[in-house]
Amino acid sequence: MAILTGRYLPGAVLPGELEFAESRNVSRSVVREALRTLAAKGLIDSRPKAGTRVRARADWNLLDPDLLAWMFEGEPPMGFVDSLFQLRMIVEPAAAEMAARLRTTRHIARLGHALEVMEEEGLSSAEGQAADQQFHNIILEATANDLLISLSGSIGAAVRSTTLFKHRKAKQLRDSIPLHRDLFSAITDGDPVAARAATITLILQAQEDIETSLQG
Repeated sequence: MAILTGRYLPGAVLPGELEFAESRNVSRSVVREALRTLAAKGLIDSRPKAGTRVRARADWNLLDPDLLAWMFEGEPPMGFVDSLFQLRMIVEPAAAEMAARLRTTRHIARLGHALEVMEEEGLSSAEGQAADQQFHNIILEATANDLLISLSGSIGAAVRSTTLFKHRKAKQLRDSIPLHRDLFSAITDGDPVAARAATITLILQAQEDIETSLQG
């Protein structure tokens, strides 16, 4: 979190394992494992005698699901939020359009089940949020495009992280479930144009809600 929030800027040398362990009252093995995780996600680089440095932001795996979740545990920079929704706007409307053409009865059944859970549990619950994430993942799966499907972890994490953030920060939230119903209907009906339009509306509402939450 300290790296993501800018407390440690790119190029900064991090404290040693012992200092980290003592300041957080944990063992050095815990610190060592945490540093390995950060290194695997491209955030830091450890070298003998040079210590552990924060890598350039361009090296960070910003689409890693864990990193996305960490980013929204605090106050993500507005620029990062804008970039994330730009990515969603590029990927998801086209994916929904493809899903409306290529979906199978199994995809429709799974989407319908995810929607039912969202309606029954609500998006403020862990169960509803997991179903929301699954709903978006199934749409990517329905494209039958392996490269798009490989983005499901990142897109799903983005959906879940932003939903968690909204429900934690916002005083009033618009209900996005009716928009999910519109998207489900368009895909079920095999209507690519309506599926694209419904996805755009859904993403725009989510972005507006996040920006309102950040400004509040």
